[in-house]
Amino acid sequence: MLRFVGQRLLHGLLIMMGVVVTVFFLFNVLPGDPVAMLAGQRNDIATREAIMVDLGLDKPLPAQLLYYLNDISPVSIHPHTPDNQQKYHYQRLFTLTNKVVVLKVPYLRRSFQSNKPVTAILLDHLVGTLWLAGAAMVLATILGIFLGMVAALKPHSILDHALVTTSVLGISVPSFVAAIVIAITFGFYWSNFTGLSLTGQLYEIDAFTGRHLVWQNLILPAFALGIRPLAVIMQLTRASMIDVLAQDFIRTARAKGLSYRQVIWRHALKNALNPVITAVSGWLASLMAGAFFIEYIFNWKGLGSVTLHAVENLDFPVVIGATLLVAFLFVLINILVDMLYAFVDPRVKL
Repeated sequence: MLRFVGQRLLHGLLIMMGVVVTVFFLFNVLPGDPVAMLAGQRNDIATREAIMVDLGLDKPLPAQLLYYLNDISPVSIHPHTPDNQQKYHYQRLFTLTNKVVVLKVPYLRRSFQSNKPVTAILLDHLVGTLWLAGAAMVLATILGIFLGMVAALKPHSILDHALVTTSVLGISVPSFVAAIVIAITFGFYWSNFTGLSLTGQLYEIDAFTGRHLVWQNLILPAFALGIRPLAVIMQLTRASMIDVLAQDFIRTARAKGLSYRQVIWRHALKNALNPVITAVSGWLASLMAGAFFIEYIFNWKGLGSVTLHAVENLDFPVVIGATLLVAFLFVLINILVDMLYAFVDPRVKL
């Protein structure tokens, strides 16, 4: 098991290295002058040279890549100076001549627009995206399993055909198109009946009560984001349930005198959920990226909104940091799912 986990961690590290290299070179060939953006009104030669030295932009591109890798690596090498210690907030491990090997939080540099640390900006907006993706996944999983089970218990009926047709439509329609339709319909035209608004945040600030949660603002964006995984999970549950219900052990359970409800919930559904677990784990990571356009449409404060705003303003450190964060979450979730499979089914490790 340890060898299996080690292999998955090594694969994840190689994937992240590939993402970092690709993203770094991609954004370095795009137009824009980060030095002028950081310098602001003090765009003189001395200021520009100081900024270039600080960001390593005075070096060739391969050297800049190594400099960036050293910044984002949790274990890195830096000259031991008060400025570096304040900049990276590291813990010294051991000394190498005039430099130190340190342990630190990956340093994603500073925003060109606000000069705030990129890590702080992303963490501030990550909570909204996690709530949105988590709510969409919970909604899609519960409704998808329930509707798939209902369709499987009455195959080829009118209800089954209606659910399958609706799920095909849900898979076919892009999330951003569904989001626009849902936002206009339920958040604008029918807002008097639904009580939902076109835009809103998870937390709102009131002059008298202060900061508080507003759960209803989460309903429309979570539903819009969860439509596609809901449709996929429903079809997987239906197909798997139909296959399991035809197995010999189901007939044996019925022959033992178990009630129909016990057979469905304790035997059929339990054995039909394996492909659903795979779909849920895959979609959970995908929703982190899919939430970008949903957040933009519903004006939701999350990674998507801050990243799109950074793209519009050529704020490359924020864009690169958000890309690396989403890639890291993809890799981490896939590694955890692989470990879960290996723990549940020992054959996976072989």
